[in-house]
Amino acid sequence: MALPDPTLPVAGNAPDLVWHADTADAAARRLGVDHASGLTDDEAASRLTRHGANRLTERPGKPAWRRFTEQVMQPLILVLIAAGAITAVLGEVVDASVIFGVVLVNAFIGYWQEAKAEGALAALARSVATPVTVRRGGHRKQLDATLLVPGDVVMLAAGDRIPADLRLVHGHELHTDDSMLTGESQPVSKHADPLHPDTLLADRLNMAYAGTTVVAGQGSGLVIATGDATETGRIAGLIAAAPDLATPLTRKMARFSNWLLWAIGGLALLTVGVGLARGEAAFDMFIAAVALAVGAIPEGLPAAVTVTLAIGVARMAKRRAIIRHLPAVETLGSTTVICSDKTGTLTENAMTVRVLWCAGEGYAVGGRGYAPEGPITHDEMPAEVDGALRHALIAGALCNDASLRHEHGQWKITGDPTEAALIVAARKGKLDEHTLGKLFPRCDVLPFDATRQFMATAHEGDGQGVVYVKGALERLLPLCADQLSANGQPLPIDPAAIEKVAHAYAEQGMRVLLLARKNFDFDQNFRLTVEGIDKLTLIGIVGMIDPPRKAAVSAIRNCHSAGIRVKMITGDHAVTALAIARQIGLSAEEALTGRELALLDDTALGEAAHSVDVFARVEPEQKLRLVRALQARGEVVAMTGDGVNDAPALKQADIGIAMGLAGTEVAKEAAAMVLTDDNFASIEAAVEEGRGVWDNLVKFITWTLPTNFGEGLVIVAAILFGAMIPITPLQILWINMTTAVLIGLPLAFEPIERGIMHRPPRRLDQPVLDVALIRRIVLVSFLLLAGAFGLFLRELEQGHSLAEARTVAVNVFVMVEMAYLFNCRSLTQGFWKQGLFSNPWIWAGIATMLTLQILLTYLPMMNQLFQTAPIGLEEWATIVSFAVFSSAVVALEQGMARKATTRS
Repeated sequence: MALPDPTLPVAGNAPDLVWHADTADAAARRLGVDHASGLTDDEAASRLTRHGANRLTERPGKPAWRRFTEQVMQPLILVLIAAGAITAVLGEVVDASVIFGVVLVNAFIGYWQEAKAEGALAALARSVATPVTVRRGGHRKQLDATLLVPGDVVMLAAGDRIPADLRLVHGHELHTDDSMLTGESQPVSKHADPLHPDTLLADRLNMAYAGTTVVAGQGSGLVIATGDATETGRIAGLIAAAPDLATPLTRKMARFSNWLLWAIGGLALLTVGVGLARGEAAFDMFIAAVALAVGAIPEGLPAAVTVTLAIGVARMAKRRAIIRHLPAVETLGSTTVICSDKTGTLTENAMTVRVLWCAGEGYAVGGRGYAPEGPITHDEMPAEVDGALRHALIAGALCNDASLRHEHGQWKITGDPTEAALIVAARKGKLDEHTLGKLFPRCDVLPFDATRQFMATAHEGDGQGVVYVKGALERLLPLCADQLSANGQPLPIDPAAIEKVAHAYAEQGMRVLLLARKNFDFDQNFRLTVEGIDKLTLIGIVGMIDPPRKAAVSAIRNCHSAGIRVKMITGDHAVTALAIARQIGLSAEEALTGRELALLDDTALGEAAHSVDVFARVEPEQKLRLVRALQARGEVVAMTGDGVNDAPALKQADIGIAMGLAGTEVAKEAAAMVLTDDNFASIEAAVEEGRGVWDNLVKFITWTLPTNFGEGLVIVAAILFGAMIPITPLQILWINMTTAVLIGLPLAFEPIERGIMHRPPRRLDQPVLDVALIRRIVLVSFLLLAGAFGLFLRELEQGHSLAEARTVAVNVFVMVEMAYLFNCRSLTQGFWKQGLFSNPWIWAGIATMLTLQILLTYLPMMNQLFQTAPIGLEEWATIVSFAVFSSAVVALEQGMARKATTRS
């Protein structure tokens, strides 16, 4: 019966205890349980009350009111709200209503577009919610995993998902797939023996962790941690603790907004001060200050950023990349380092036989994954599947407990991936394991055991008996007395030659297995024994590997050409990691292991993170440390991954990229982007789209700011010269909002410029606008000042009304913006190189904007609302001529800037 221990640690402290260093009996005593009978129902209920259900705590997301408030509390929007309030106090109700309407529209757009789903913790909770078999009160019973408590005895069998962290009590050929937690690509053989206290997580073979799966064997274990206290739960805590980093775009926009805020405030104070000093009425000066604030604030900029990013999302979805966080689109464009998991990301997560060595000859095995398709060749010619080669394939298929099936258009396996790879190889040689099993029925088996390092099966056929053995070369080679020749006859064995071949395969990152056999006189009472496995005949050597994805090789090469470094961070062994790194084009001079990383201080880690491209046997916290070390050096880090162990680093990275097909829900929810085809090559496409989005954002900003600055300059000039204000606050809002939507936003649809992937990544300290673009913005701002203010004064001098003069000024702004739009279609070359009609949205926007301007100028209702008046053809000709002149001046400046750049 259970022996409750009042000193039993709470679940939240369990991972801090060195359970793997205890014997199973000592762990049971500490937990206050007899593992032969388990807890009583009463004791389990009491512990459930104390420790809580075996599920992860869900953190509440950001409330809707807070998300909306954050949209309104942006600095520039606050200035706009203040301007609206002043206008309302001064009695300008229509102007104030329009200003507040613009604020609300912007806030609602930001509210609906900004949200990022916070489902990572819910996904983690689902990953540990599963039925489980336990021993309670001396009886086996099945219950929901949420009811597990520390001290429960859990029974494990092949196919089970482990429901909590367990200290194993016993196991029979127990193997688990820990790849989702540790990154280990091979099933791990488990045992119940105590280990050294300093043993790393991936090497704690007497432990089984929540969310991992049993692939073979049976066993039982003591629950030592549930819910948030499990390793999976600790990772959930790491995810919650990792901050939501601002992207380069949001950081630059925040700095730009703060700069603009000070500039607007300074100009407004200067305007009011100068006007009052000149004896102007305070009412007029406050209206002028409002006009200046409204004009200088780019109201359409937040919406333009959001829409441009959203269009980037749609484009990337067509290229198999789903964005879950809008600014992540731009972040890809400035990525300097991609940290990638190996298993299932750079590789196929499917063990594949690559070579067979039989009778002194090597045979190459083609194909990918678990599909039984691909040639077996010798010297690049199709091989005859006979003699020693045929015997090797038969041995691999019969000495095997895995199975292969075709389901929903995909080949899937049950059991050990290594054994599945042998079945696939046999099928490629036209040998079906089911048919072989009928011809040579199994009569006994010695399952694989980590201590003896081999598996053996006995078979009978035509009255003869044969034992097939597969396992570690270093264990079986000394037991071989001879080897099979090409024609199937025994020959003297050359151990040195065999070891040389095996070493060559191992250096290529392959897992090497030896296949052997032994004939015996069949007897119904025959039983396999370890002692009887001797005087074997070596059949051959098998080399297998989890192969790299084909598309990953070219994708990494393209990333390098774009100035992006790719680093492999994996939980697998260093030799395997280096072999894969060499095959996919990474720098494979050295690999740092998790144990070596643990010895480095932050400074040394930063140097290692920069100089080394391959990291092996890495634990989740170390992945986080590596990402942070790279970020501390100014790198923009993208992290790819598919397992639970990747989730904290996915969350911490500037952009996390999860695999959509093979990835766990945990990884998908923690990531900012999900690849729907699990194709590393899609990252290259995403980077290209990200750079295109940034280009289009800069084009919009370069296009819209001259209007805002020009409007501000016109107001300041009018005050300085003692003239009437050429444009009212309401007219300014009309210009800003209509042009931003109709002729500015079409820039978001601009196609990606040629050669964009031959540029280096943008530096983090690089401003949104460089010196050349600032010079261009200032030039256009003064052109607008000259055209709008000059033609406004000219209209008044010619005896036209104030409304007509203001209508001319408004149309000057709109027509110059239209003409300047073509200059902004490319910031580095002539717009005609983009193709005159490559973006039909621009022409549709221009047509709509012209229609609205005609209505603004000639429709009586619009004249009354916006204080405009009809103008004649002469005025239109002057306005259009000035717009074309302005575009020509900008084109000349662009050409001069390109020549200067070429010379430098």
